[in-house]
Parts: sequence; structure tokens; C-alpha cells
Amino acid sequence: MLTIGIVLLVQHTTGSYGSAGAVAAVTGVSMALFAPQSGKLADRFGQRAVLVPGVLVHTAAVGALTALALAGAPLWALFAAAVPTGASVPQVGPMVRARWAARLGGSRLMPTAAAFESVTDEFTFVVGPVLATALCTGVHPAAGLIAEAVLTLVGGLLFAAQRRTQPPFGHPGTGEQATRSSAMSVPGVRVLAVAFLGIGSVFGGMQVSLTAFTEEIGQPGMNGLLYGLFAAGNMLAGIAVGAVAWKSGPRRRMVAGYAGLALAASLLWTAESAVLLGGLGLVVGVCIAPALISGFTLVETLVPASARTEAFTWLTGSVALGQAAAVTVAGRLADAHGATAGFLVPLVGTVLALATLLALRSRLAPRPHGRTVARGVGHRVPVTVD
Repeated sequence: MLTIGIVLLVQHTTGSYGSAGAVAAVTGVSMALFAPQSGKLADRFGQRAVLVPGVLVHTAAVGALTALALAGAPLWALFAAAVPTGASVPQVGPMVRARWAARLGGSRLMPTAAAFESVTDEFTFVVGPVLATALCTGVHPAAGLIAEAVLTLVGGLLFAAQRRTQPPFGHPGTGEQATRSSAMSVPGVRVLAVAFLGIGSVFGGMQVSLTAFTEEIGQPGMNGLLYGLFAAGNMLAGIAVGAVAWKSGPRRRMVAGYAGLALAASLLWTAESAVLLGGLGLVVGVCIAPALISGFTLVETLVPASARTEAFTWLTGSVALGQAAAVTVAGRLADAHGATAGFLVPLVGTVLALATLLALRSRLAPRPHGRTVARGVGHRVPVTVD
């Protein structure tokens, strides 16, 4: 609800999709930069210690941003308020995934758990934009953001209260985990981060371009419906992915799903009617779920338990960063050339990310576990072996 709420409110107060997209982009960039630090703190001090102050700060920051927008504050002031708004977004999704990984690590049920989490995420993508749009267009332009702040506060505190499922936290042990300063030191995580940037370009490009498209055809209320179809495809595909006992590995599924996503996103700019755009959006959504779920499943095999929350936040931060860039570029293109031009952003983003994924897919293979073979003669200090 946050991005679409900002876009609708700032567009209403400034009359510019470019300005609205830029403010939303600052929020996304801020979230992308601070989310990994939040994940690292959660791995070290526990999720509750990060969540409680985070949701309080986020609620206050959203309130300040809303008040400034309604007061007609200059754009720089909205940018200033957007920084803490994005930085304080609670990383509930990565934290839930870290809890699943701690509970089911190494189990064949882990892909199903990742799919279940993706489905619940996508349910919010179905309901959130529809609710935010309805509140902004039917109640008040600021109602969507206010609702987002209230839901985040209440939901965040309720989640923080669930201590029983919180994964272990504290300082990493000796050996490789102690020397690793960041989950991004794992080559596979860097490849996945680039792939998730492309997924973010789809989310951001769709949000702004669908808003501009429905304005152009004189039916702004259809924005939530069209975006809901896109998210519904994602959710339905997530259910299917979780229900299937896959024989192929997550790396192969990741590449295949991403290729389908790039192909589907390449067709969005050709849509000239709401019906065709809704159908294409549904197909794009169906293709996103396999890539997302496979990527999160790969983290469980690539990253040690002591850094998984941070790794998950790097991926969600990459989605936010890609979304922020896409919102900015698509907003400028929509202002200058119409909504159709904005749909070129998902095309470019997914194609570039797919090329990177294909070139570096070997880095997504989990590192082999086992004994270290001594080179030469001499005393070896015993080490723990997985």
C-alpha cells in the first residue's frame, strides 16, 4: 500500500506523475539501503528488538509525509520525509522467511514454505492496491497512506509479540561464519540481488504505468482492479509452485521462470485496451512467482543460518530498489510520452536481469560441504564439519 498510496497522494497534490514517482522512488531507495542493516541487526539482537522501534518510527514518518503533502510543501521537503519513511519499513517478509528456514532448514518442505510465504505476500499485493486506490479515490487522497501506517503499526507489534517462533540470534560462531561480514559476500546472493532488481522493475513499472493508463482512458478506479489481476496471477502461481513436488532444482526453476517473465513483460507495451492489459498483467504475475520462490529457496542453500535474515532483506531491498528506479523512470516516460512508454521499463529491467542470470547462473550452485583435505604435512586444528 505504501508506494501506490504515495503515488496517488503526491500526484493529487502536485499534478505530476514524475514528482509522485520520484517521492515514491526515494522511499524505495531508502528502504533498499536500510533493509539489509535491519536484517543484520535482527540476526544479531533478535527480530523483536528491531521490529518494535521500527514500526513506531515508520508510523510517525508516514504521518509527517502525509501532512507535508497535504500542506503543499515543496518537493525537497517530501523527499526529506520520504527517507525515514522508507528506512523504517519493517522487514516482516524476510523475518518470516528466516523463521521458516530456522524451523525447516534442510527439509523438503522448505520450498513449500517459501511458496506459502510468497502466496501470503501476493495476497497483500492483491488487496493492498485495491484498498489503497479505493480509499484514495473514494474517501480522501491521504486515506491510503493513513491506513498503511495503522496496519503496519498494529501488524508489526502483533508479529513482534510472537516470540516462540523467533530464530536464534547472537554473534556468529567461529570459522567461516565469523569472518563473513555480510551475506552479500556470497556470490550467489549477488546474482540473486540483480535478478530481484529486475522483478522490482516490473512492480514499479506496473504501478505507475497502470495508474497513468487508467487516467488516460478516463477510468481511474480500474487501477486497483488491473493491478489486482497482476498480483492475483502471482498468487495463483505461488499456490501451484508450492503444491508441486518438483524434480528439478531451484536454480533451473529460477532460470526458466525468469525467462518466461522477461518474455511476458516484453509484451506489456503493446496493450491498447484494459482487457488486453489485464490479461497480459495476469500472465506477468504468473511468471513472477516461480522466480521469486526459487530465489528465496536458493538462499537457504547458499547462506549460513546466522546471516539468512540479512540475505532475505538484501533480496527484498533489491526488489524495492528496482521498484524505485522503475517508478521514477516510468513516471517520467508517462508524463512525456504516455502510459504505453512506461511499460517499456519492465521490458528493459527483466531482459537485462535475465542476461545477468544466464551468464552467472553457475554461482547459484550451493557450495559443497565436507572435510577439508590437508595440503602437505603438519598439525591441523579440528573443525566442525556440516
